[in-house]
Amino acid sequence: MKDHRGRLTKDGIRIYEQSDFAGMHAAGALSARILDDIADHVFVGQTTGEIDRLITQMVEDAGATSATIGYKGYEHASCISVNHVVCHGIPGDKKLKDGDILNIDVTAIVDGWFGDTSRMYVAGKLPRKAERLVQVTHDALFKGIEMVKPGNTFGDIGHAIQAYVEAQRMSVVRDFCGHGLGRVFHAPPNVLHYGRPGTGAKLEEGMFFTIEPMVNLGRPETKTLADDWTAVTRDKSLSAQFEHSVGVTADGVEIFTLSPGNRFHPTYSS
Repeated sequence: MKDHRGRLTKDGIRIYEQSDFAGMHAAGALSARILDDIADHVFVGQTTGEIDRLITQMVEDAGATSATIGYKGYEHASCISVNHVVCHGIPGDKKLKDGDILNIDVTAIVDGWFGDTSRMYVAGKLPRKAERLVQVTHDALFKGIEMVKPGNTFGDIGHAIQAYVEAQRMSVVRDFCGHGLGRVFHAPPNVLHYGRPGTGAKLEEGMFFTIEPMVNLGRPETKTLADDWTAVTRDKSLSAQFEHSVGVTADGVEIFTLSPGNRFHPTYSS
């Protein structure tokens, strides 16, 4: 099948053209820059609602559109997930405390292209247990990205992440996954962060998708709260997540959401 956005594989995964990489880089760069710029606004006593207000303003000032405002009724330009919140945390009036870790997830739309990325931050001093969790999650993302090249499978990506995380005696969340994107927010495939080598669809040049492992210090199970958005660890253990949007190239991978200021890891200033 072909349309103005390329063809579809038998698994329903869109194959984009080489010229489409530029659009994804532009969208990804804006989202990454916003996450760079918000770093100085994460501190003890700050509210997640104020962080989201600033992000909303940054998206508007860039002449872009937030993919999440209005998405299935969601009202914010970011998801902000603190401590044992796994993902989809709703910004609000709660103030950050010393040692809180938080994931901030932003998706900006630039000229119809979606740039989706998230990273971890800390308010105050990063506690030792949280520091190790954040580092393992960060490294797990890049273990997955290392597997992205034509001929490998999505199972190879998931296995690399799962094997690394479980060797560190932590657990990979299975209730949420990465996803295809491009000129749409969510599309096939589901990018699982666990799996067996050689399974799943084969990677082809021109595939765009996110890899976004969520890692828990405790068990992998989650539950969604009554607001139908906020997902938390069932055992109340700490959780962390990092996310990049990537594209498969002829011989490997391009990351669309690299931090322009090298602020992807929360210890960038140390």
